[in-house]
Amino acid sequence: MAISLAALLGVGSLKLSKAGLAETTWHQDINWVAVTELEDPQRFLNGGELVLTTGLRLRSAPDQRRFVRQVQRAGAVGIGFGVGLSHESVPPALLAEANRWGLPVVEVPYETPFIAIGKLVADAQSADHYAKLERLIAGHQVLARALLTGGGLGELLKQLGSMLRTGIALTQFTAELYNSTGETPSTGTWSSYPVPTGRRDACTLWVRQPFEDTGIIGYAQNLISVELNNMVQQRQAQRALCGQVLDDVINGALETSEAQRRLAGVGINSTRKNVVLLAVSAAHHKALASTSVPRDLGEAVAAVVNKDLVLVINDDGGSAPSLARRLSDHLAEAGIHATIGIGGAYTKPNGLRWSYYEARDAASHGLPVNEPERLSLTSLLLASEDVPLADMARESLTPLRNFDATHGSELMATLESYLNNNGSVAAVAEELTLHRNTVRYRLAQITELTGYDPSVTADRVQLWLALAVARLASRPGNSAATAPTRGHIPLNKRP
Repeated sequence: MAISLAALLGVGSLKLSKAGLAETTWHQDINWVAVTELEDPQRFLNGGELVLTTGLRLRSAPDQRRFVRQVQRAGAVGIGFGVGLSHESVPPALLAEANRWGLPVVEVPYETPFIAIGKLVADAQSADHYAKLERLIAGHQVLARALLTGGGLGELLKQLGSMLRTGIALTQFTAELYNSTGETPSTGTWSSYPVPTGRRDACTLWVRQPFEDTGIIGYAQNLISVELNNMVQQRQAQRALCGQVLDDVINGALETSEAQRRLAGVGINSTRKNVVLLAVSAAHHKALASTSVPRDLGEAVAAVVNKDLVLVINDDGGSAPSLARRLSDHLAEAGIHATIGIGGAYTKPNGLRWSYYEARDAASHGLPVNEPERLSLTSLLLASEDVPLADMARESLTPLRNFDATHGSELMATLESYLNNNGSVAAVAEELTLHRNTVRYRLAQITELTGYDPSVTADRVQLWLALAVARLASRPGNSAATAPTRGHIPLNKRP
């Protein structure tokens, strides 16, 4: 171990003795031994040295006092003065100045070579280095074992905190992956260490001050990086598996009992109320498959369905909006621009389907976070495999689309504006910059082509529902547009 002045005087073979009164750095470790006969050795010292001299050039009292001040300013732990060569004893002026500045002085007898002191300090430094290296290697083994024997990231960070005797936290964007203290890390009282993973995931290891790092933090950073990359692969695989189950449930491909069994297999208890949070991002859908989620959503079942991230949370609906906002903020921090839709809270597999389609309908509103309507008729019908909604929408709207394509008209735009403005011809005329008679003429054309009169409530509902379904089904991969149907609802279309 490193040796101090006090310990050095305890080595009998050196025959050293204390010459002054100062003990300020008496028990401080000696970093190195510097032998000098310069009058001003300050520029050659780095601090922590024991300065050995025979005072060959320190003939006058002013020179001796100046020498002490230069050594003290350099941060040396003390002066070892060799007697019997140029001075028979330590000069009084040197001792007085050393006492004034609190710098210890030891007397080195003539028969003790300076090299013996240097060798002893060097051996102590070497022993200390090897001891630290052994502790570091042992620490590496402890951390690796914690990670590889099933403890995972949590056990690794727990062991790291134990070694450093302080608090540890790990954050990724807005998510807190681990925290041993419950205190929010801040740059004032915590030291931060970036963890590279090859992705833009802003992962940071936080260590609560004070602590002493012997090199173990750098090794921990590498292990954490490896484990985070493994977790990304695991998330992708798990979400793909859950996505297959949810896709079958959403499409109504399973009987109720089988759906319940398969949902339970991926961690969803369909006998309790569940809420679907849907994250949609056309530009960053690949990143959604592997991105982390806020810690508050750590218990949610995550899946990828039609390139969207689906989170199923056990909730009565009360906390869903706040969780959706946390998810939106987290994804935005990760550089993923997504629209979040919130479904309702329902029990049973069919209820999960309702919640999913409500979340889809809500996400189509385009806000960062979109809450569900009271009970979306569109979502409810989309969740039923017995309703051929895609066929109904296609049958109702295809004549209008074909007419627009052939004649360059805007019947579809007129219909959508009419329904959005609650049947107000004046509002449609103002919105589309048309004469009111032109709007009325177009509505008559819509009635003639589709068989539905937008001014009649029942027909208006049919047309509104067709537009809503067409809007949802227009996204690539939407199962509502292609799902097989097992029954038929009469459309009551007039001849």
